[in-house]
Amino acid sequence: MVLGNQFPLSKELVMRPNRLRELLRAGKPSLGTRILSSWPTTVELIGQSGMFDYVEFLGEYSPYDLYSLENLGRAADLFEHMSAMMKIEQEPRTYLAVRAIGSGIQNLLFADIRSVEDAQECVQAVRAESPQTGGRHGVGMRRDVGVVLEGATQQFVDALEEAVVAIMIEKEPAVESLESILSVTGVDMIQFGPADYSMSVGLAGQLQHPRVKEAERHVIETALKMGVTPRVELFGFEGMEPYLEMGVQHFNVGVDMQTLFQWYCDTGKKVRDELNIDPLIAADARQKTSYGR
Repeated sequence: MVLGNQFPLSKELVMRPNRLRELLRAGKPSLGTRILSSWPTTVELIGQSGMFDYVEFLGEYSPYDLYSLENLGRAADLFEHMSAMMKIEQEPRTYLAVRAIGSGIQNLLFADIRSVEDAQECVQAVRAESPQTGGRHGVGMRRDVGVVLEGATQQFVDALEEAVVAIMIEKEPAVESLESILSVTGVDMIQFGPADYSMSVGLAGQLQHPRVKEAERHVIETALKMGVTPRVELFGFEGMEPYLEMGVQHFNVGVDMQTLFQWYCDTGKKVRDELNIDPLIAADARQKTSYGR
């Protein structure tokens, strides 16, 4: 029975270690991958590969419900070597952050940061509302605390401190205010977004434009100088070398649906060529996505 705000702590719940936080703390590289699918078996397949430190659910783009988030959290819990991250759209940040963490997704990537105030809001959504941590994240009876096994305990506060807060630097105002944003206590990781940035400066789709590439280098070099971890998104192994030369150690490679689409295009064409039949859709009519890079 639960009386008032008293939780029946029949046993102590050990909060799950956060693989990504452990790697950041140790100064070691990390490797993640992204998924659009909310099917938890996709997370299991990634975990079974033994190749990734975390899996990022692209909630900013994907359809999902709260049950989906819990099932993604359960799937990640199967693998001690892997944690989970969710990409959060600009509204409603606090609600989605609280529900993602409560589902067992330990790390968050916040999109569409434009100002110091935006960055502060993201950090506060993750950290506990206590004098020591200054956040806005209150106690909840959710998966991350075993629903009723842990309540307003120090272990809960500590677990929220372990959550990695990553933010997208992808808008012109964010690049212009970069040092101030990176000075916000609690921002652990940044990711430059060339697609959004190119659009915000009137160069939509021109991801290789010198202004876009210059902004990316500026963001990465400034982050390294200020002790904030930069992460780079790639579709595959190709393209890592320039970032390694800059000092980047954290990468997220691949998107599940992009991988499938490319396989359908490449393998389907090879088989049709063997059968001497033309593709059903001309190559120039097929959409070649360029998300992220």
